[in-house]
Amino acid sequence: MDERVEKTPDTTLHHRILADVENRILSGEWPPGHRIPFEHEFTLQYGCSRMTVSKALGDLVRRGLIERRRRSGSFVAYPQVQSAVLEIQDIRHEVEALGLAYAWRPQGRTLRVARAEDRNRLDLPPRARVLAVTGCHYAGRRPFCHEDRLISLRAVPEAENEMFDDNIGPGTWLLRKVPWSAAENRISAVSAEPEIAAALGIAAGAACLVIERRTWTADQHITQVRLTYPGDRHQLVAAFTPSQSS
Repeated sequence: MDERVEKTPDTTLHHRILADVENRILSGEWPPGHRIPFEHEFTLQYGCSRMTVSKALGDLVRRGLIERRRRSGSFVAYPQVQSAVLEIQDIRHEVEALGLAYAWRPQGRTLRVARAEDRNRLDLPPRARVLAVTGCHYAGRRPFCHEDRLISLRAVPEAENEMFDDNIGPGTWLLRKVPWSAAENRISAVSAEPEIAAALGIAAGAACLVIERRTWTADQHITQVRLTYPGDRHQLVAAFTPSQSS
């Protein structure tokens, strides 16, 4: 970041600084632990106020991309792999928040009339049609999570023609396309079956964390997904407050 840039309004510069730093982190140019320029260096570089720089860096801290150390400056944060239990997280955002490149690699895609097990998973009537999708999410070159998903074509008919092959996984696509009103998470610890172990690059029988989620809108189920994470690379976080006694 050696060249000076023309002065623009503070709001524009705030987003410019934010985007420039984020891109350098996500591309790997600035790896975890790298010290980024001091605030006064950014003010000289962008020809802006220190307040504008501080606001941009504060946003990066909230996104988990950098950490600020008193008297030492700001540094690219080391990845902390975690998911919020009470939210539906976009896996792509989870990976990018670690400062790593995201990739979706599909493994299977099947259109079919719902089987008995499918009807149980999504509470479907006989002869309903579903789309079954499997694949793996990657963080950099490393498998991050295996996905086994069932989508109700009754609820999401447009999914029938979606191939999910342009680094947009089914979860990301559904969050963008389909509003949901309720969700249910079931969390368990399992030993990796050989097929899942191979997809995740771990030993068969290794400990894994599994999140099974169903989402629906009104009285209609949208999707059911089984997400399998290597047990030593993931943790779940829940924030809550005390219940009010009557």
